[in-house]
Amino acid sequence: MNAVTKMMDRLTAMRVFIEVVDQGSLTAAADKLDMSRAMVSRYLAELEAWLGVRLLHRSTRSLGLSSAGQDALPRCRQMLELADDVQGITHNLNAAPHGLIRVASSNSFAQSHLAAAAAAFVAQYPDTQVELIVGDRSINLVDERIDLAIRITNDVDPGLIARKLSVCRSVVCATPAYLAQHGTPLHPEDLLQHQCLTHAFFGKNGWRFTKEGQPFVANVAGAISANDANVILQAALAGAGVAHQPTFSAAPYLESGQLVRLLSDYQSDELGIYGLYTSRRHMPIILRSLLDFLADRFGREPSWDKVLK
Repeated sequence: MNAVTKMMDRLTAMRVFIEVVDQGSLTAAADKLDMSRAMVSRYLAELEAWLGVRLLHRSTRSLGLSSAGQDALPRCRQMLELADDVQGITHNLNAAPHGLIRVASSNSFAQSHLAAAAAAFVAQYPDTQVELIVGDRSINLVDERIDLAIRITNDVDPGLIARKLSVCRSVVCATPAYLAQHGTPLHPEDLLQHQCLTHAFFGKNGWRFTKEGQPFVANVAGAISANDANVILQAALAGAGVAHQPTFSAAPYLESGQLVRLLSDYQSDELGIYGLYTSRRHMPIILRSLLDFLADRFGREPSWDKVLK
């Protein structure tokens, strides 16, 4: 068996493994892949032999991932995504993106950056249309016919394909007027004496920081809470208290002096900005092009983070 054939065989084995997990049984995976059950078993055995671990616990009544299988599953998904990306690129070298793409995003990121990015994308590719579905509620991509979801998280749904587009960092901030009246917090514990503007869904267990590797948690509270980061930002700009904001939203106000960065020696947890979609197969050129466009536009070190330097 030559090297290319061996590589393709292993990719097929990974695809079989993923389908068995996604479908919940060897028989269902065989039906989905149009293979015999015996062939599915053979590919699983070959993959386990190659990796030197048992990926699945199998019995006549149940099937489940082993601990090694849990570690291997997302990596197999990534390897197949890369393989499909290479194939898609070679098949679409001369194709221009066209058609409609439906993109879901949080309100804060859509208003801060995604709307402008969508405008630049359709200007570059006049045969495309972008429909933005904005909100912080959980969205099922399949049920709501979403082609791409932009999510800010470190906990990516393993059932979706994820491409990291950029990084999300956060700052603690308040207006000069608020600080002149209430004082400037110098340590996370000082936040307990301040009106902190909290998000209804995020940071409910406190605002977390690290300094030189040491963790700190501030169990903040205040008179105003909201389920939308932009509402919290506006409350902070109105002088209502101290906010914990993503730099992609706060950066213009930090640059103008309307907000002052606090606790700059303490780092908040970084999150990833991901593009999530449902399938690697027959990936539309518009989806691939938009992912490439957004990754290039936002970058590993996004322009809005220059306020941190």
